[in-house]
Amino acid sequence: MGRYTGPVCRICRRAGEKLYLKGEKCLTPKCPLERRRYAPGQHGMRRRKLSEYGIRLREKQKARFTYGLMEEQFRRFFEEAERMPGVTGENLLQLLERRLDNVVYRLGFADSRRQARQLVTHGHFALNGRRNNVPSTLVEPGDVISVVNSSRDLDYFQQRREYLKTYTPPNWLSLDPENLTGRVLYLPSRAEIDTRVNEALIVEYYSR
Repeated sequence: MGRYTGPVCRICRRAGEKLYLKGEKCLTPKCPLERRRYAPGQHGMRRRKLSEYGIRLREKQKARFTYGLMEEQFRRFFEEAERMPGVTGENLLQLLERRLDNVVYRLGFADSRRQARQLVTHGHFALNGRRNNVPSTLVEPGDVISVVNSSRDLDYFQQRREYLKTYTPPNWLSLDPENLTGRVLYLPSRAEIDTRVNEALIVEYYSR
């Protein structure tokens, strides 16, 4: 199955809450969820009671679409989280946060994870001084993410530099707006991850 290429606002409407997949648009009255707070489709306005399985599936899909992963990728992250010491659900979210495209988004270089993934894929970023175009690369504490020299003079990054001067990244990241550079200070705890999902339901879904 290929990556979802349809209107992402339908995903938010299906989930019943904003997943912030469209960046700034999600913060404006133009957000479709502000005007149509019901599921998409012909029968979207009908109230349907979800089964226990449906509740867990919806929570898993919410997390998967939030981070922009296909099912096979997401499952691999879950299996890796299971092998790690500690709480599986928290391990899963930490792994997802460590993806390079997510860190680019968290540093404010992009308005959405989808845009961040595109910027990484097009080779605009370096990890520890080496160009990296793999969005799924996992960062470590001490890693430095920077815009490559050949991209710094692009209009997009010039405008972004001005925006970043007033932007505050999460505590586990540091940002140098003038040099378009960020650093991973440490790995985030669950309390520092603002993704609105119940990770325990995801664990229950895969453990059924």
